[in-house]
Amino acid sequence: MISVTDDTGPRLDHMRKFANQSRQVLLEMIYHANSGHVGSSLSCVDILSVLKFDQMNWSGSVPRTESDVFVLSKGHAVPAWYAALIVSGELEADHTKTLRTIDSQLQGHPDRRRCDLVDVSTGALGQGLSISLGRAQAKRLKGQDCYVYCVAGDGETQEGQVWEALMYAGVREVANLILFVDYNRSQNDGAVDEILPLHPLVEKFAAFRWHVQEIDGHAHAEIRDAIINAKRNASQPSVIIARTRKGHLGEDRVVLNGSHGGTLSADEFRQAIDYLRAAA
Repeated sequence: MISVTDDTGPRLDHMRKFANQSRQVLLEMIYHANSGHVGSSLSCVDILSVLKFDQMNWSGSVPRTESDVFVLSKGHAVPAWYAALIVSGELEADHTKTLRTIDSQLQGHPDRRRCDLVDVSTGALGQGLSISLGRAQAKRLKGQDCYVYCVAGDGETQEGQVWEALMYAGVREVANLILFVDYNRSQNDGAVDEILPLHPLVEKFAAFRWHVQEIDGHAHAEIRDAIINAKRNASQPSVIIARTRKGHLGEDRVVLNGSHGGTLSADEFRQAIDYLRAAA
């Protein structure tokens, strides 16, 4: 793996700052809604922060024909994307209190009919990678120098449709497709290893002709380097297996014991926000 260059120090500091702000906004959204997948959203904040604020050629003001594509296949974690958009200023801050309300732009799963800052509507797990593959193929056929980024859950990769897409992308060498697996080792009904183990995941992806990397999904430098490595591989689609924790606030802190869903009490919310503000 390549190392981050000397001039990335300030950029990494900015990404940490944006990730911290995103966590605070995310918690506020879910707290006010009294509903939402806080654990699953927090596990992918760092991945989304590096993508949104450093690596993706994506902006709400850039025509979609000229930009990268972002697909949040684990659509229940969409508060993390909304939070990044609020931190970037592309969504107004007053949207924070509208999550999951009727007619809100911020539905519980990504809905591009309601919010044009969502590239793809998702929610039924297992479908996002297939859609990403189609978008990547379309970009390539049109001669557009763009990447398609897909973030999927580890439990989601138990779906058969995922492996059909993996097989096709590997054989067709769809190198502008970059998949993140948010490997938090937990799904709605319990631990992934107890429900349907994925091991040996690295070898499985490699057998399907994918370029495979394993990283700490909360380490911004590792996330950034892995994306750069993926872009340098012009003959294979890339998968980045990101080891994460549900409910991650920091190295020594998770919320709701890392559970998949659940709601925050007033005290839990206050303590989490205080922790993040102190870490800023």
